[in-house]
Amino acid sequence: MNRKKYGNLILIIFLIFLIILPLLSIFRQTIFPDGHFSLSMAINTIQEEENLTMILSSLLLGVLVVIVSSLIALPLAYIFSRTNFRRYHFFDIIFMIPFMTPPYISSMGWILFMQKRGLLQQLFPSLSIVSDYFFSLFGLVLVMSFHVFPFMMTMMKNAMLTVPYSLDEAGAVAGSSFPERIRKLFLPLLTGNYAIGALLVFVKTISEYGTPATLGRRIGFSVFTTDIHRYATVSPIDFGKSASLASLLIGICLLIWFLQNYITNKTRYDLVSGKGGTGKVGELSKKAFAIILAYIFLIVFFSMIIPLFSIISSSLINLRGYGFRAGNFTINNYIKVFTEDTQGINALSISLFLALSSATIAAIIGTICATMANKGRKMGKVIEGLSLIPEMLPSIVLVLGIMLFYNSIYKIVPIYGTIWIMVLAYVILFLPYTVQYVTSSYSQISPSLIAAARMSGAKSGFIFLRITLPLISKGILSGWMMTFIIAFRELVTPSLIAPTNTLTVSTYINRQFEQGSVGKGMAMAVICILFSTVFLLLLEKVVRKRK
Repeated sequence: MNRKKYGNLILIIFLIFLIILPLLSIFRQTIFPDGHFSLSMAINTIQEEENLTMILSSLLLGVLVVIVSSLIALPLAYIFSRTNFRRYHFFDIIFMIPFMTPPYISSMGWILFMQKRGLLQQLFPSLSIVSDYFFSLFGLVLVMSFHVFPFMMTMMKNAMLTVPYSLDEAGAVAGSSFPERIRKLFLPLLTGNYAIGALLVFVKTISEYGTPATLGRRIGFSVFTTDIHRYATVSPIDFGKSASLASLLIGICLLIWFLQNYITNKTRYDLVSGKGGTGKVGELSKKAFAIILAYIFLIVFFSMIIPLFSIISSSLINLRGYGFRAGNFTINNYIKVFTEDTQGINALSISLFLALSSATIAAIIGTICATMANKGRKMGKVIEGLSLIPEMLPSIVLVLGIMLFYNSIYKIVPIYGTIWIMVLAYVILFLPYTVQYVTSSYSQISPSLIAAARMSGAKSGFIFLRITLPLISKGILSGWMMTFIIAFRELVTPSLIAPTNTLTVSTYINRQFEQGSVGKGMAMAVICILFSTVFLLLLEKVVRKRK
């Protein structure tokens, strides 16, 4: 076996240990609850009336969020791909802010705004009836849809951009009205892309923990993630039930991913040719422009302005009972985060450490995986597939697997219950970001460039350091920055496996919110949002330069 294959094999074994074995620990706990093969516990867990209701509720929530997010995203995708609003690129950043804002923070903002004697009732006392409608399944669907719709909007917008404008013109010349062109032209061509986007939104919804853990728990609406968390952390702890529900959730997610791949292969159209024709946009009348602008503002208002206004206002209010009164505004909550006790500053420092360390380690491992995958064939595909598995599965499932696996091998690898198991979990969860960004960078390097270097007598190490690495460096940086952003505000991992009395930014916010210290919690939330937004802008700048 040559050195290349030997290196690939070592990397595959490493990824199996890193990702596959923790997942197998979940299935082992499910089907070998007492060391002997048995499906009875898993079947009994699923058949319990409480759990069966939860499973149906999770699936219903996923379907409803897909419907509502589609109603929001599809018109916006058309507006920003087929009209002169396409020229305004700053909307790309605006609509990414709700998606990049941690869902548990947005949910807390909505709760503070809509609750009885909340910010809405303080501003408009006559609208108190709205609170009753909000704290229901309707409100939960709305909040989750406002979080995920940018994902579908971006996907559908990119798909619509590939449809040549000449096809639309041909339909218009043939006498088809605008609704007819939408029904007969766009819908058939974009059905596959929409199905993929809808399936991914469904997976993201049933995998989400933050919003169900805050707003969902308040209205008594349980889903997979909250019940998996409850069984694994709340006395009496039952890892068997937690693993059984996690196994079922894995099965649903894998089924969705296989269905997505099937749709991708079956619905493929060659829309991009050498003739061009995709650059034109439809010019809008002044009336249509004003109506669309009002619609965009409405979406921005509900998806971003309301939760951000609520979070920022709550962080600046001194006494919540007095609300928006003169003299009741202060910056003391921000000062208290850093001075009242050591929890706030410790949470920030721990989150920064976790984000920096996990982003750096994930960047190194991800670059190695992408490089090996680019050089190899069959083994390269295996490496790429293994490294991307965390993207396919809910975070809470992977973290549960890490808990079970490293608890079982504590005598060999004694990191369970330490900060290092959190670093490891973050690396596993966010490894796909670097792999995807670096793989994308590799796809833009012509093989003839490497061949020319070899023809000139350059060795492999020299080629990688002097040619390949500079060309993929922006991909590595993009992956590092994305990992840093997500890791800094991660909630699931610290809520499950953080060492005793160890708080991160997310768990600090959550604890302050639950204990009634809303001002301090929202002050930390504002800091978190500012941090994430600044890094998002930097990432967008890096990506645009790379393009």
